[in-house]
Formats: sequence, structure tokens, C-alpha cells
Amino acid sequence: MLKILLAPAEIKLSGGDGKPFCKDNFELVNLYEYRREIFENYQEFIANNNLEDLSNWFGIKRLDDVKKYSQSLKDKPTMKAINRYIGVAFEALDYNSLEQPEQKYIDENVIIFSNLFGVLNASDLIPDYKYKQGSQLQNINVEKFYKENLKDTLDEYLGDEVVDLRAGYYDKFYKPTASTITFKFLKDGKVVSHWAKHYRGLVVRAMAQNNIENFAELMNMPIDGLKLVEIQEKKNTKTLIMSIEG
Repeated sequence: MLKILLAPAEIKLSGGDGKPFCKDNFELVNLYEYRREIFENYQEFIANNNLEDLSNWFGIKRLDDVKKYSQSLKDKPTMKAINRYIGVAFEALDYNSLEQPEQKYIDENVIIFSNLFGVLNASDLIPDYKYKQGSQLQNINVEKFYKENLKDTLDEYLGDEVVDLRAGYYDKFYKPTASTITFKFLKDGKVVSHWAKHYRGLVVRAMAQNNIENFAELMNMPIDGLKLVEIQEKKNTKTLIMSIEG
């Protein structure tokens, strides 16, 4: 089945009823020890910094929010990653409004990259956490660590064809070696940036609704409000240039 790579969201839903961080919460269990190493490093960093320093590191100003995210994650309840993230792309995807077979497609095929956890299946159970993109832990370069330790597992797991809907930043964690399709979105002939997240979410939603299994099916899939205007190819990557209609 065709795997879809997606970036995370800064905004997350609080709460959850899943058991706290543990090996059983993850699909790719052979990556657990790498996640645990970063998780424990994160925990130590949070415990050893004051609220002012954490405010800067988290990128948040409200003291109540800083206090909330300065608490240990070890005992926090979890929920599916696909429900935890509630940014622009995830709102457009609107997972909870999908039919059960469509949700199953998302659970099995969407891979979310995370500054803290490295890589997640959509169905993996994670706590509410804060990790601003680009922030660095004191004793380890997280991007380099994950790039060195994710590659072999993901190369095998993702198969021959991948749809990469991440922001370019997450190439620092993993760059697919498989044949890859990416998307670029144009409005009035100009590339959109922030709202590209919205259209990436719509692409994932359409793929789930149409049970897309390969590139051939994807190329023939209609997406409301989008029109294919050009295909650019470079090495193993094919970029679909989509015009936003209306």
C-alpha cells in the first residue's frame, strides 16, 4: 500500500485515555529505543531548565502554558497521533469525519514525522507535548540522530512508492530513496506556502476516500478545487504542480 509522509503540527489536542509512553504504543517497535533515548533526553532538559528558559525554548509566552508543558510526560495519557495534531493540514484532513474504512487507510498508511518521536504511524499513541521546530536539546542533535537511525527501517517499511507531503525541513530526519511524488500548490500562478498545509491535508483525505494504492491510481484521482497543470521530475522525485481553482 502507498505510504504518505506528513509533517506534524505545533498545535495539539490536550488529554487522552491511552496508556503513557511505552513500547506498546508504537507500530515500528524496532525504533522504540531511539525514541526512548530522545524522550529521556527531553525529559531531563525540561526538568533542568526554569520557566523563563522553557518559554523561549517552547516558543510560548503564557506562563500557564509553559507550566503545562514543563511537566513530565512519563505519566501523561496518550491518544492517536492523527487525533493529537490539530494544525491546518489535520483540520483539512478531518479524520473524525471519515468513514471507518477511510480512517483505517489513514491509520495504516500515514506516517507523521515528529521533532520528539522521530517518526510515527498515524495510529501510534502519544502524549500532549511541546517541541518547537528547530529547538535543540542540550546533549544531542536530534535531527542528525534520527537521520542516522531511521533510514534503514524506513527504506524497508515504505516500499517502492512514497507520497511526501512534509515540509522540506523534515528531510533533515529522512529523505526517501523510493520513487516519490510531492505536490506544489499555485494560486494565480504563485506558490502558496502556509496554506499549502491545507491542501496537503485535502490530498490525504482524497487518497483515503479513494483508497489509493499506487502512483497510477493517484495520478487519476480528482481532488476538489485542485487542477494538475504540470509535472516536474528530478532524480527519484516527481512533483505535481497543482493550480488552486476558484
